[in-house]
Amino acid sequence: MKHPFINNLEEKSLEELQKTISDLTLRLSQAARMRHPTLINQIQMALESYKYEYNKRMDDIYKKQNLENKINITNNK
Repeated sequence: MKHPFINNLEEKSLEELQKTISDLTLRLSQAARMRHPTLINQIQMALESYKYEYNKRMDDIYKKQNLENKINITNNK
């Protein structure tokens, strides 16, 4: 589930998305150690929003590169 108050992730760069994902992951582990279920839920929703946008962009990059056609596995002896 996406976080309802996170908008305009399209404006962020891939590096900003990666940094935010790392920060949220750290905060999630801290919230889990504190055993704070409401905070854990909020961080998980935010993390899911950022990961979704990051994965969507990475999929677009891989499609543009057309990697599946560039891998050569033939044996050239």
